[in-house]
Formats: sequence, C-alpha cells, structure tokens
Amino acid sequence: MHAAIAPAARRSLATVSAAAPRQQYRVVVVGGGAAGVTVAAQLGKHAAFFNKKDVLIIEPSETHYYQPLWTLVGGGLKSLSSTARPMASVIPSHADWLKARVSKIEPTANVVRTDDGKEIAYDFLVVAPGISINIDKIEGLKESLGKDGVSTNYLAAHVEKTFEFIKAFQGGNAIFTQPSTPIKCAGAPQKIMYLAEEHFRDKGLRGQTNVSFYSGIGKIFGVDKYANSLTEVCKKRDINVNLLHDLVAVRPDKKQAVFKKVGGDGGPGEVVVAYDFLHVTPPMGPLPFIRESGLADEAGWVSVDRATTQHVAFKNVFSLGDSSSLPTSRTAAAVAAQSGVTTANLLSAIEGRPLAAAYDGYTSCPLVTGRDKLILAEFNGYTLQPRETFHFDQSVERPSMYRLKADMLDKIYWELMLKGNWVGPAPFRPLLNPLDRN
Repeated sequence: MHAAIAPAARRSLATVSAAAPRQQYRVVVVGGGAAGVTVAAQLGKHAAFFNKKDVLIIEPSETHYYQPLWTLVGGGLKSLSSTARPMASVIPSHADWLKARVSKIEPTANVVRTDDGKEIAYDFLVVAPGISINIDKIEGLKESLGKDGVSTNYLAAHVEKTFEFIKAFQGGNAIFTQPSTPIKCAGAPQKIMYLAEEHFRDKGLRGQTNVSFYSGIGKIFGVDKYANSLTEVCKKRDINVNLLHDLVAVRPDKKQAVFKKVGGDGGPGEVVVAYDFLHVTPPMGPLPFIRESGLADEAGWVSVDRATTQHVAFKNVFSLGDSSSLPTSRTAAAVAAQSGVTTANLLSAIEGRPLAAAYDGYTSCPLVTGRDKLILAEFNGYTLQPRETFHFDQSVERPSMYRLKADMLDKIYWELMLKGNWVGPAPFRPLLNPLDRN
C-alpha cells in the first residue's frame, strides 16, 4: 500500500518549499487527524475551493490512524495495521500538506510557524492538532511501558503489547486506570478491562485473578444511564471499582502502582497496589504551543464558542476536536458532528455572512464490554442527556452494536467522514428512532 502511493507522498511533502519560507493560504489547518482532514475535505465540496490549493494541512505524522479501533487491537481482535493508512492517502486532493510540526501560532499576525523554520500566513485558521499524552506526568511510567505487564492502548508503539501481556498473564492483580484529566474517549480505559476479564475467564484464570478499575473521576461514566449499566456489568463480573484514585507513580522494581486519592475523605492520601498486569491511561492535556499561542483559555484549550466553534476573540480562527475548549467528550463521533458546523461557519465567515450553524454537544462512545457485546452510549455532552439514534434501549449490551463497532464504523470513517461525507447520525435519527425515545 505504501509503495502504491509513494509518488503522491513525495509531491505532498514538497508543497511548501524551503526556498519560500512564507506563503499565504486562504485556510490553514493545523493537524491532520480526524478533525483537520474532515474539515479540509468538506471545504473541497464547495465551489470556492474546487481543484484549488487554497487549503494547507500542517501535520508531522506520516501515518494516519483510526484510533477508536485500538481497544480491539489491545484486545487481540484487530491488527494495528488495519487501523493505519499513509497520511498522503487521506489528504484531500485540493489541499496541500506540509509535513512539519507547528511550533508557534501568532493570531495577531495571522501566521503559523513550524519547527523547521517555515512561516505560513493564513486568512483563516482551523486549529485541530489533537491532545498531548503526558506519560511523564506519572513517575516511572516512561521507563515501565512495554515491560513486565505494563501497557497502554493510547500509543501506537505500545497498543500491541497490551494483548501480548494479556495472553501471558497467569493470574494475580490486573489493574486498569483512568486519570482525572480530560482524555480521548472516556470509555476506552474500561473497555480493554472488559475484554481482558473475558479472556482471563475463558482461559480458566478468573478464580485466581483480581480485576480492578482505578479512576481519578467520581463516576464510572459521565452519563447516569450508561454509568448504571456499566456498574451492573462490573458487579456481575466481580470487577473492583475504585473511584477518585489517580495513578501518580509506577514502581517497576516492586511491581507496584501508586495512587493518590482525589478530594480527600479522611482516608490515606496514597494507596499502593501490587500489579501483575497494569493497563495505564496516561493523563492528557493541551499541547504546549496551544497554551502559548494566545488562543487558549485558562486550562490551555483553544477557546471557542461552544455553538459555532469560532474563537471567542479571533474571528478568523476556528477549532474543534480534542484541542478545543468544547465541553463534551473527545471522540471521533463528536468530531464528526463538530466538523459540519465548523465548515459551514467557516464558509460563512469567509463570505462575510452571519454564522448560522450550531453544535449541540452530540458525542458517542461505543462501550465494548466483551467480544460480542457493546453498550452504545450516545448523548449530549453539554447536558449529559442520552441522544440515541436507534429505537431500542442502547444502555443494554447487544451483539448487534458490537458488530457496528467492529465492522462498520471504521468504514464510515475512512470512506465517508475523511472524504467530507459524514457529519454524524443526526440525519438518520428520524428514520431509525421515529418515536424519539430520548
């Protein structure tokens, strides 16, 4: 596959020449992940952008991953290669690609600077570089990952190790963590736990295995309807749930995980737990260049209007996805819904019209609970109320929803969303849920 598109890749890498350190683009998109590519693709469907190199995507990675499938990679059900495509193959034909890392954004000058010394001017800017995975925030984690049963599904270099360690596990303490910080896909830290627990049970190890979930937040899931279902799953499968416990250190020499209690209820501030298998969801946060750009709110996210995705101060700047301040779950489903709003409002801003499109907070998290079971959480991330697409109760574990996750959503992503033809299931909801059970 790489050989077939290598010429296109070479052309893309050369789109911004070192001989021309400053170039002007109508729209510069920072980030070639789900959000950046989708918005760029949608722009190309409008006459003003047809077959014109008015759009630049700045992205340092050579590979584009469909990360929502990494739970199944870590669970031994998919290969990592099945989640990857060369970045050049997903860049829209009407857009240029600069393979570089952004080092600075200067919104008062309408300029983006890259770490290789290039300076790109823009008329309009879309900021979607993703999120920082901060393994250094946990003492000892960097040295421990990929060794002696310590893994994470959140990094491509380590996700395959997860199943390797699950297969090698012979009993003892299996620990799964979730930090108190915002993260990509808030359900993922426990999805791998359910797959691992099922594997242990099938191998006859469950009687000699303690499965524990340690989360830095106060609920197993943010939406009560699905939290209640997940709590019952944990009870039924004898999974020990410990809330308000943040992982702060890993001691590989002693095979110990160290947790700090969040809040404080008079109990011990530090909890030390021995592990034989440890799946870590690292703390996450804004990328440093966003914090320093003048675009960020106090927490470091790109500060945008929650309805229009337009920056609160710089009206030629928009942001969506993991790096934005939009107060909803950070998922590909949220990006799909946000992308249509961002593109529509960006086009309105370009043409000098009022911004009419509004994002309502929709997001989704397909909660895998086994190799053929899934709870399809769909909700409004602003109100935390369910917003389900199907006519049945989606808080119930269903094989059909697992098949949707395992066999269909990635095809929707590659063939529809990244080509600008998918903004979420809202248009289909009246047909699939005519009585609106929500």
